[in-house]
Formats: sequence, structure tokens, C-alpha cells
Amino acid sequence: MPEFWVSSGHHLTRRDAGGGLVVTDELLLAYLARPELVPPDEACDAERALHAALLGHPRRPVAPAEIAAITDADARENWEVILAFRDRLLAARSVEAAYLDLVRRGVSGTPPLFLNQLVHLILRNALDACDDPYTLRAAELFFRPQRASVTDGALLLADAELIDEAEGARGQSPLVAMLGREPVSELDVLTAENAWTYWSRSDAFSMALNLGSDPKSREGLARAIEAFVRHLLAVEVAVAPIPAIEDKDWRWFVGLDQEGTRIGNALWRGEPVDAAAGERVIALFRLTILDPTRADPRVGDRPVYLLLAMAPDRTVTLKPQNLIAGLPVVVTGEA
Repeated sequence: MPEFWVSSGHHLTRRDAGGGLVVTDELLLAYLARPELVPPDEACDAERALHAALLGHPRRPVAPAEIAAITDADARENWEVILAFRDRLLAARSVEAAYLDLVRRGVSGTPPLFLNQLVHLILRNALDACDDPYTLRAAELFFRPQRASVTDGALLLADAELIDEAEGARGQSPLVAMLGREPVSELDVLTAENAWTYWSRSDAFSMALNLGSDPKSREGLARAIEAFVRHLLAVEVAVAPIPAIEDKDWRWFVGLDQEGTRIGNALWRGEPVDAAAGERVIALFRLTILDPTRADPRVGDRPVYLLLAMAPDRTVTLKPQNLIAGLPVVVTGEA
């Protein structure tokens, strides 16, 4: 099986008997090596001493006085956040359990960067045996915000960070600006012919996804959703892309992002949705909980509908925590 997503840090962990990932010193040290936590040149002695001490013993308790001794207020806040995050990881039996705890207790106060990194790591574990580049590329939506564009009539998703970088570079190039090409046009779009190249570039996040007109892309996202739910909630679900919600008695829906939730809520309440908002829905899915005993009685054997939309600025920010918190699943054993 080819390697992929080395940047997730999965090689810094190990699996426990249940298949979850154990928090190791190596994983904690990777967080401490992030640019946001390496003391800058102007950092005070107290911050440098704290960082050095944690590099030597990443699990060591940190007294409030050590944080209070840091002179810069922003640095103190950063350290309070990262140490609270670290302590939640250490208190859980696995990375997966820590993520579930974060979602259920509320993710406010946890930087999106850290949440995305956890999801990246969890999906790398959940998809370890996956050999389908479409599923892996679609799964990038779970932890990498995307930018949507329409090219040659196809709705394409490209990594937002790459597009932002390209747009910044374009601003410095009069020739490229004059040609008026969207940055996504300079990326390879995942196709059956070039799918084999995904393995060598998976950590570059440099392939665009044709979500609009390539059925394999929507099927790939469906498979990623199934794997994520199965791995974290220990429940089997079947997810299928659909062109529209034609069910007159739909009982439950989950917005996969903020805009999808807003539009879904309006439809649920019977409120009118303007054409522009409707056009921002880029994918619909029907999810079926295969074991009826695991479904909330309010849903029973009825399907759950999933809505994915783009914001008015064409960003797509899938929130995987919505699946965990929003699915009508009776909780039993979990990862």
C-alpha cells in the first residue's frame, strides 16, 4: 500500500488494541515544534525556559506561575491554549477519544488549526487501507478548507491555502493578472488517468477535485464520510450522493458546514431560500444507519440527509464535528 499524508504525523503515534492512536511523546514534540510555539527572537527568558523544559519532558506539569512569568500577553495566551489542548490529549485514552471529548464538550477555545490536525491524523488512521485516490482527495475537505470555482462548466475544489498563495503571487505578476486565469486552472484536476500520481503528491494537497461533474469525486466523499463515522462512532452507515432531496417526510439532516446548516435550517422551517443560496449547495447525500438499534428512535429507519455548501466568498469549510454531534446515533462503543 503506498504511503500518504505523512504530514498528518501518524508515524509519530502507535495504535492501541482497539485501533485508536496513542498519544506519544513524539506527537507532543511535533506540536511544540510548530512555528506558533517556537519562541521568537524577542521572546523573554521565561518563555524560552518553558519551551526548553517541555522539549525535554513534553508531559511535565506546568504551574500557572510559569505562564504568568511570560512577559508578552499574546504569548501567555498561546501557551495557555496549547497546554490546555495537550492536557486534554493526555487525559484521553486515544487521539480519537480526545477528539470526541472536544466535540461533545465544545470546541470553542480550541484553535481550528489544532482541530484540523487531529482530524487529519484520525482520518489517516481510519483510511489506512484505502487505495482509492478519489476517496483520499475528497477526505482532504475534512481538514483543509477549499476554494470553489467553475472551470469549463465544472465545479472544482482546490486547496484554499494554495489558492491564496497563488493569488498573492499573481498580484506580483502583471502578465498573469492580464491573462485573467483563475489559479485553480494551473492545478491538475484529479482524473482516472492521473489518479496514480496522487500518492506522490498527497502531502502537497495540489490536486483539484471535480466535485460538480465527476461522480467518482462525490462517491469518494461518501466513502470518506462512512469511514470517519465508522471509526469514531463504531457504527456502520451507507452514504450515497443524491441530486436533490425529494423526500416529503425527511426527519433529520446534518449541515456539513456553516452555510449548509443555515440553508438546511431554513428548508426545515419551510422558509424560502433564495436562488443564490440554493446554488451554493454543492453536494447532497443520503445517509442510512445500517443497524436500526443504533438509530435515534425519532429517526428510526428513515435516512439522514447531508448538505454541503460553499460560503458567498466560495470557500468550502467542512466541519466534521457536525457529523459527530449531529448524527442521530445511539452511542455505545467508540474508538
